[in-house]
Amino acid sequence: MTLVKFANGNNDTALKPWFSDVFDTFFNDSFVSDRMTSRVPAVNISETENAFHIELAAPGLQKEDFKVNLEKNVLSISVEKKSENTQENKRYNRREYSYTSFVRSFTLPEAADQANIEASYVDGVLRIDVAKKEEAKLLTREISIK
Repeated sequence: MTLVKFANGNNDTALKPWFSDVFDTFFNDSFVSDRMTSRVPAVNISETENAFHIELAAPGLQKEDFKVNLEKNVLSISVEKKSENTQENKRYNRREYSYTSFVRSFTLPEAADQANIEASYVDGVLRIDVAKKEEAKLLTREISIK
């Protein structure tokens, strides 16, 4: 048996450069990173005096591709789109399909009026407006000083 001594006395740091090089090259590979990144669209959530606003960036879709559901106080937005290019007179060695699907879910606060929700899809942005209950709206008034 051979005893190997490391110069700095710390055995785990001697292997770290080799491990980090291997993992960096693997995870920075475009083939792997394209498949590991999340394909969930970005969302902006804002609040005004009368409503909550959810904006979901999803370009390239149609409004018919979206399914918006409300179950209890959870608002779910889902898309499932499958496109297939077929040409009858060709023999394929390789054929790829395009498939897009995602689900985003949001828990609505108690101040949200679940009966008053509107959605629109314009220029690649799905906008959902959730009205606030009357008692939850901010009341403003001037307070006199005595």
